[in-house]
Amino acid sequence: MNETSLTALFIILAGLILLSAFFSSSETGMMSLNRYRLKHMAKTGHKGAKRAQNLLNRTDQLIGVILIGNNFVNIFASAIATVIAIRIWGDAGIAIATVLLTIVILIFAEVTPKTLAALFPEKIAFPASHVLGPLLKILYPVVWAVNLFTGAILKVIGVSPSDAASDHLSREELRTLVNEAGALIPAKHKDMLVSILDLEKVTVNDIMVPRNEVVGIDLEDDLDTILRQLRSSQHTRLPVFKGDINDIQGVLHLRNATKLLHEDDISKAMLMQLCREPYFIPESTPLNTQLINFQKEKRRFGMVVDEYGDVLGLATLEDILEEIVGEFTTDYASTSPDIIPQDDGTFIIDGTSALRTINKTLGWKLPVDGPKTLNGLITETLENIPDTNVCLKVGGHRVEVLQIKDNVVKAAIVHPKKRKKRTAR
Repeated sequence: MNETSLTALFIILAGLILLSAFFSSSETGMMSLNRYRLKHMAKTGHKGAKRAQNLLNRTDQLIGVILIGNNFVNIFASAIATVIAIRIWGDAGIAIATVLLTIVILIFAEVTPKTLAALFPEKIAFPASHVLGPLLKILYPVVWAVNLFTGAILKVIGVSPSDAASDHLSREELRTLVNEAGALIPAKHKDMLVSILDLEKVTVNDIMVPRNEVVGIDLEDDLDTILRQLRSSQHTRLPVFKGDINDIQGVLHLRNATKLLHEDDISKAMLMQLCREPYFIPESTPLNTQLINFQKEKRRFGMVVDEYGDVLGLATLEDILEEIVGEFTTDYASTSPDIIPQDDGTFIIDGTSALRTINKTLGWKLPVDGPKTLNGLITETLENIPDTNVCLKVGGHRVEVLQIKDNVVKAAIVHPKKRKKRTAR
């Protein structure tokens, strides 16, 4: 009879350890679920995800029912183990049961199940939700009472459930999430997503075409010159001005101008009738704001002005889109007239080239928090305008001034940054 009772006690003890493992793995599995993946799966109709989401919406109750169950089975298991040990070893069995049960629970009911649940949370949490949901309904009065006392204690020490961190991701957290997505998101798509997040940090001044590179129609030129310019222009839209870009009269779309090219009697007044009034953009406007403004105003082209109203350059919708998707050409370094690769690995770069363009094209990290062009970076580093060809180091790159004209660095030879040699150990 005693042997039969002992066997029954061992079976009960084994069942309690399995229950302890269930509660331990359920807790870790539920808490390890990716909340954003869970929301997505629930929206697509996954039943297990819906059950788990409903339980996690009441986290205090979920933890309460798990801990009540886990503590109950562990204490019960301790009592059973003590009875078994006393029957086998007598009074010394109490100490032996404490040591052995601690090891068994630690290995089989805590570390192993929790490790599995942390590695495969969905495989543990979704099936466990079948049990935890009904169990919560059965034990709800006990759970409610425990949570009532717990809430009172938290209130005494000055902690409120409303102080809990929000599930919403910040911009930097979302950037990390995208970067850590690995193979789940193709590299090109990942770059585009990060670029969209970066639009707020970049202003129109960073991506505009500077005024000295703006191609437009000067109404003070003779009509033949203007017509030749219209026929040979590579741009879709051209600013129209009188003598100086600051005296801008409008913007001409070449699609409208083609109608005039077939007319015999063309005048500048007819040209002006086809122009649309200019659209001005403050230089400090963030790109994400300007993208919305372009959409709101139904514009694709704007003149960038400073705080005094002077024209600094122009920006287009295509310039902003290139910040997101990258250059539309496949090999910008080989096709850009501003960046000319040399056989020795150096590059001859136009002094008016934007530093952001150089960095994106060549994969460099020239500083962009100050001057916007290579000429500006060189003159800031030297703290004066060079009157002769000089050599200097900027951002880890060796720069040789090649041509200076009108107090502006027109061209420079830039060497790629040298990689540090690793010393053998």
